[in-house]
Amino acid sequence: MMADDELFEGLPDQSAPTGRAAARGAPRLREPVRNQVELRAVDIDSLIGRDHPARMIWAYVEQLDVRELEDRVKARENRPGHPAPSPRLLLALWLYATSDGVGSARALDRLCETHDVYRWLCGGVSLNYHTLSDFRVGCADVLDRLMSEHLAALSGAGLVDLDTLAQDGVRIRANAGASSFRREATLEKRLAEATAVVEQLKREVDADPEASNRRIRAARERAARERKQKVEAAQAALEEIKRKRKKLEDRGGNGKKPKEPRASTTDPQARRMKMADAGFRPAYNVQVASAAAEMIVVAVDVDNNGSDGGLMRPMLERLRKKLPRLPKRHLVDGGYCSGEDIEWAHGQDVEVYCPPPQSRSGVDPYLPRSTDGSGVAAWRARMASEAGKAQYQLRSLCECIHARWRNWDLRQVTVRGIDKVRAVILLYAFTNNLLQGQHLEALRKATS
Repeated sequence: MMADDELFEGLPDQSAPTGRAAARGAPRLREPVRNQVELRAVDIDSLIGRDHPARMIWAYVEQLDVRELEDRVKARENRPGHPAPSPRLLLALWLYATSDGVGSARALDRLCETHDVYRWLCGGVSLNYHTLSDFRVGCADVLDRLMSEHLAALSGAGLVDLDTLAQDGVRIRANAGASSFRREATLEKRLAEATAVVEQLKREVDADPEASNRRIRAARERAARERKQKVEAAQAALEEIKRKRKKLEDRGGNGKKPKEPRASTTDPQARRMKMADAGFRPAYNVQVASAAAEMIVVAVDVDNNGSDGGLMRPMLERLRKKLPRLPKRHLVDGGYCSGEDIEWAHGQDVEVYCPPPQSRSGVDPYLPRSTDGSGVAAWRARMASEAGKAQYQLRSLCECIHARWRNWDLRQVTVRGIDKVRAVILLYAFTNNLLQGQHLEALRKATS
């Protein structure tokens, strides 16, 4: 039989209590033991409260027509294959994650395992970050349709006035470093190096008899081929920049000597832009048309022009496709002020509200010019009136949408390319409309 001193060998010596403590005895305490295993019975539905926003998002998503997304699922009845996560679940997860400031698929994947709200949304369905990431950038067309249907429902309920819209741009940091921008000579050198590496690795793979080494070299060849494709894409972007600059020079230029153009090998569609803090970084110009008074997004577009000039007409043409008719009033800031676009909008029965640029010679900008067309003349008279200035004040409300997106941590996108960035922005716009629509409905009930 083992003695007590052998059984408890290695334990630290404890001094016997003395004095008053000895008379009362040692205290009995419950100390934490964190390496023990527990089996817990959890009711998933009780993880969040009855009035939690996640329940509202799920209730809304349950009513949506997502057959278009379900048709893309490859796993079918009477066929092999692992069942795919429900598109409704993926959409609900991204909607709530967007409102929670989560913009990374990997971060969302971790939250689905550890956070009670996301565990409630998942309802026991396991996910991975690849599925979450692919869904976010692959459902832009469906998100655009769903947002249009939601906007039509809000308009039909009298919650949104589509006669007066505002347009504004916000620059979002691209997922590319400033050091990834290369000039034409550097890109040609990198392309020649990448081409040589691809050809060399291809010859090694064909000549290597060992399967394991062949697989390793095939992976190296694939990586070199991808680097070559990125450099080629950057060269194509460089040619596009040159074409735009030549078009600007044909119009007379902007009075500045252009620097040698550069393109990014990380995200060729990104451009260096002047940001809100006056610094220059790789970014995208996100255009937002909204019902300013209600802070509801009507349409979004993503561009890589560093200036807002010339972007009013493309947005109005996009609105023509989304809405039954164009707005009666379109509010923009001075960066969009283009006589050509104002004349075009006047021909479409759209009143443009935009402050005219101040003249360097001190001439009153509201006075008519001999070169003004009928649309520009009407615009000057409109902006000179007190009613026109009062109407233009509504445009400042659209900045609240950008502020909300900043609060949701939309400062830099984690995807690359205009199409993927547009999918992410559509998700932010849809989330904004969903929450703001609920707020407008609650306000109407409270005041009725």
